[in-house]
Amino acid sequence: MTQNIKKNIAVITGASSGIGREFVMQLINREDIDEFWCIARDKERLAELKDSFNKEIKVFSLDLTVESDLLQYKETLKKESVNVKLLINCAGFGKFEHNENIKLETKLNMIDLNCKAIVSMCDFSLPYMSNGASIINIASTAAFQPIPGINVYAATKSFVLSYSRALNQELKYRGIKVLAVCPFWTRTNFFDRAVGEGKKELVINYVAMYEPQDIVRRALKDLNKRNKDVSIYGFKNKGQALLVKLLPHKIVMKIWMIQQKFDGTPNIRKEKSVK
Repeated sequence: MTQNIKKNIAVITGASSGIGREFVMQLINREDIDEFWCIARDKERLAELKDSFNKEIKVFSLDLTVESDLLQYKETLKKESVNVKLLINCAGFGKFEHNENIKLETKLNMIDLNCKAIVSMCDFSLPYMSNGASIINIASTAAFQPIPGINVYAATKSFVLSYSRALNQELKYRGIKVLAVCPFWTRTNFFDRAVGEGKKELVINYVAMYEPQDIVRRALKDLNKRNKDVSIYGFKNKGQALLVKLLPHKIVMKIWMIQQKFDGTPNIRKEKSVK
């Protein structure tokens, strides 16, 4: 009688670019992962990703804000004989804009992708995870403070941070680790959607800009640390995370608005950024 041997898989959302793609690149040679399941909307980039590595990669062109697409992932897990060794939730987006200038549809879509999709991916994957498995959820340094002009995005990342840290405690009895990664400004195509074509920039003062490979390298190192449930890369990033914990958030928001020359009105820009 042939024994049904389960494949160890790594599931990565937002895998076609940025931090998600970087996770694939840094994990591709892991001997304990038999197959990568890469999820994103962009079919062309997924195809290019699949052809880039000499490793078994299964790609899924899914929109994780659509319930039927999420259910497709759930049904695929049922059909396959797999052990989810790693679940890495990188899919997400933000908008840099006054609240009154963002359509409700866009705000709700942001919540669906940044929050609901992560909870769904975790719940669907957990029945296929065992002792030694890990979940990495991409939050943000924005999670530590309310941010005028980025209010919904920052709120969704606060949810991801809180959810991930609590889930880590709840899954300890199963030997499953959950890590929230809180990047600072990172050089990815996140900004293409956040700013919007032809619009004035709300964010004009970036304290620092980090590279995705450094964020991922730190996250994977922190994943192996027993009591670590939050990963923060960069001196300036760590400094800001500490500062916003110590200062009243009213002061933090005021400092932010002064830095960005944002007066709180829908007109946004008092002065165009100098590049």
